[in-house]
Amino acid sequence: MNSKKATLIGLTAVVLWSSIVGLIRGVSEHLGATGGAAMMYSVASLFLLLSVGFPKLGSFPKKYLLWGSLLFVSYELCLSLSIGYANTGRQAIEVSMVNYLWPAFTLIAAIAFNRQRANWMVVPGFILSIIGICWVLGGDQGLDLAGMLGNVQDNPLSYGLAFLGAVIWAAYCTVTARLAKGKNGVTLFFILVALTLWVKFFFGDHRPMSFSLPAIVYLLLAAAAMGFGYAAWNVGILHGNVTVLAGVSYFIPVFSAALSAMVLHAPLPRSFWVGASLVCAGSILCWLATRARRASAAQEDAVADCL
Repeated sequence: MNSKKATLIGLTAVVLWSSIVGLIRGVSEHLGATGGAAMMYSVASLFLLLSVGFPKLGSFPKKYLLWGSLLFVSYELCLSLSIGYANTGRQAIEVSMVNYLWPAFTLIAAIAFNRQRANWMVVPGFILSIIGICWVLGGDQGLDLAGMLGNVQDNPLSYGLAFLGAVIWAAYCTVTARLAKGKNGVTLFFILVALTLWVKFFFGDHRPMSFSLPAIVYLLLAAAAMGFGYAAWNVGILHGNVTVLAGVSYFIPVFSAALSAMVLHAPLPRSFWVGASLVCAGSILCWLATRARRASAAQEDAVADCL
């Protein structure tokens, strides 16, 4: 496969992932937060089995299987449930923006634990990302501390899960870069996420799922966006232009907010877009700070694998 074709396939992953927030919310509204997520990851696992296949676990580093499984499952639970537990469509979009702190957290973790070299731009980049999230959570008033605290207090579980998810994904990326040795366990990880959610569903107090045509459409689209998104990204980073893919991936928060606003019929104020743009700008600065000091293309590939 030539590089241009692989890069285009990788770019489809950006589009697919940008649609995930609205689709997850649509599934949860019809099938419930936990039941909907369990169905979604089950169907996505089937798509991955058909497109990527099941990995040969005997060739995988044991530490990667252990820590990768634990961190990946934890992250996906935080992501899906934070959106599913949101009170409104707009709150689901705001929650997803908190989760998009992970690029900045990932690069900070790479600097702290993987000896990733960086220049001074990482500091303003991280600060910009935090300010952007505060701006988003401030509501219509923008950067407003009282408004931000009020939004978080309205649903601390969703916002807390989203923030925890950002931290966990940064940890997963750090572990992957050090332990995976080029292996990709995403199919196994998705199956484990689905099994965990089914356990939570059957042993928890949840309303029964009610299937309808809109519910099935949302379910299939969300599962396809998740499963095929990971498959397309894997092709892109293995055979395409990693620099292009990593750079475009930092605009996912804006793309995601735009698509989610349309899917969920949740108009967003100007202040939201200012905050989302700051998050993107901060993440890009962090990326540039490390990119300028990378010693080799191999290091670039290791970091971009998680972006």
